[in-house]
Amino acid sequence: MNCSQLNHIQEIINDAIETHYTAGASCLIYKNGHEQGYWEAGMADRESGKKFSRSTLCRMYSMTKPVTSAAVMMLIEDGKIDLMDDVAKFIPEFADPMYCKGDKIVSSTRPVTIQDLLNMTSGLTYGGSTNENEKQTAALIEDVKKRIDSDTPVTTMEFAGRLGKIPLAFEPGTDYQYGLSADILGAVVEKVSGIKFGNFLKTRIFAPLEMDDTGFYITEEKRNRLAQVYCHTAHPSLSVYVEPNLGIQHNMEHPAAYEAGGAGLVSTIDDYMKFTQMLLGSGTLKNAHILQKGTVDFMRHARLAQPLQKSFENKMPYLSGYTYANLMRIMTDPGRSKSFSSAGEYGWDGWLGTFMMIDPANDLTMVFMTQLTDTGTSPTVRRIKNVIYSAL
Repeated sequence: MNCSQLNHIQEIINDAIETHYTAGASCLIYKNGHEQGYWEAGMADRESGKKFSRSTLCRMYSMTKPVTSAAVMMLIEDGKIDLMDDVAKFIPEFADPMYCKGDKIVSSTRPVTIQDLLNMTSGLTYGGSTNENEKQTAALIEDVKKRIDSDTPVTTMEFAGRLGKIPLAFEPGTDYQYGLSADILGAVVEKVSGIKFGNFLKTRIFAPLEMDDTGFYITEEKRNRLAQVYCHTAHPSLSVYVEPNLGIQHNMEHPAAYEAGGAGLVSTIDDYMKFTQMLLGSGTLKNAHILQKGTVDFMRHARLAQPLQKSFENKMPYLSGYTYANLMRIMTDPGRSKSFSSAGEYGWDGWLGTFMMIDPANDLTMVFMTQLTDTGTSPTVRRIKNVIYSAL
């Protein structure tokens, strides 16, 4: 890579801080198994004067999803799950699903499958006010939030069971909708493995990869490394945000009863890079063998069927050129991308602005960290991607 070209990344991150777009951020790039550069700027916690650094712990939100996908794939490899399995086989409340059709609630002609959950074609949403599914889902999430610090917090399995009783937004397999599918997959992993979802991830993924700073909560000795979350108010100010969004505990300070497969993990930039490097290595990193090569090939080559692809593009216009499968975006048409890219590049982002990409064609991975609400794939990330690909 042209390392002098990569120096623009520091300028981009500095600009994000100086313009008060975010309070702090970092970026890490690996190519051909070697670190190409690390950049950071700003504060992890402005109020206490802590700088953003490699050891800063960030809430990953939806970057939890690729990890959940990997866990599901491990159980598929073990022969314990099939893509076409009825989810009701593991979560009985999903039996005989109903869905919203206009103002009516009608019976589905087919079940919700594991593959529906992996591809977000299940009919599950994140809540709202458009139909009965969204209204009841929003109410469920609010109950999770209310009970987080109570003596009876909602558990992973209780959440899955209650969600299974809510009418779906559409008949499974007929549409694409980003939502709580990954959270149900977390419950499936817990049911099939017989241990808590977090324990499965720790035993099968985090411990072998030496991802010692990744999990569903933070031990007391590490809590001073947790970044503050910020949100935009009147420009150019940033305000502290402390809400338990989607029912995820904000301070991450106690073992989570609800281990959300779609949003619950906390990690560092180096820890998450180990996960991306494992996927780039076709399931292997150093002496840790997490997935088989054929499994990773499936994860990064799967596609939405054409009618569903059109729905995905309509609902996710910022992801032009990508398809979606196995809880990740997958680049199929770089010429339509909103930023420089390469065919086969894949990954995902998070609600607080965390971002990762894996590019097998260029033996390249990148992880970006920040903690800013409602961010996802930000303009800052797109600018960094443009620099990276121009430096190849």
